[in-house]
Amino acid sequence: MRISIRFVFAFSLLCSLAFAPASRAITVPEQTTIPVIFTHTIQAGKANAGDVVTAKTMQVVLLPDGQQIPKGTLVTGHIVEARPFTFDETPYAVQQASYLSIQLDSVVVKGVAITAATSVRAMADPITVREALYPHGIDETDAVGTVVLIGGAHYSPIEKRVTAGVDDDIVGYNKKQGVFAHLLPGGFGCEGTHTEQSVAVFSPDACGLYGFGSVRLATGASGTFRLESTHRTVTLYAGSAALLQVR
Repeated sequence: MRISIRFVFAFSLLCSLAFAPASRAITVPEQTTIPVIFTHTIQAGKANAGDVVTAKTMQVVLLPDGQQIPKGTLVTGHIVEARPFTFDETPYAVQQASYLSIQLDSVVVKGVAITAATSVRAMADPITVREALYPHGIDETDAVGTVVLIGGAHYSPIEKRVTAGVDDDIVGYNKKQGVFAHLLPGGFGCEGTHTEQSVAVFSPDACGLYGFGSVRLATGASGTFRLESTHRTVTLYAGSAALLQVR
């Protein structure tokens, strides 16, 4: 009995696909940080509960099992509640705050949505983010400039060490895939880690809001973060960044 070469090849291909090892499912452990940049502007006066919120990762996130979340990966969530600001003209009135509550809880890797309940460790407005993305000369001898991360740590683009403090202690490293560091305790209750995390434009001790003016940040037990202001309607502009941390 003669069997065609084409049949043998097709049969071999099917067998190889059937018995090929399945790719490992990605899991994102607690304490993992995910630096993201928001892709569209959200205004408390126009947002509604349930509206989708989207952001993208600012650099590669390296996981303990050797897998990665690539730069540009979609991170999604939703509006929990929103309220615009309305000025109360009553004498001595206590102004009711405008607020924008958001929950980010899904990372879309290779088309698969992975649940990753997160809280916000630090957040910065677009102007602060842009300042932290590019080197700036800090004196006449600083020819290549210095990148100052959000929170104060800094590094030279031609060196690997990220330093902070008056003694320039090494607090992280500028690598090919981004900036990585052990997180340090911050001033608003942020805890440190003994594992290296992706921080992108944020200092290892960055904690709270940067550049948002009269807006305050509050976080809830469920991971929801809330921006609020008693002076104006809260707006989260596209280009704002957040350092998320998996709970």
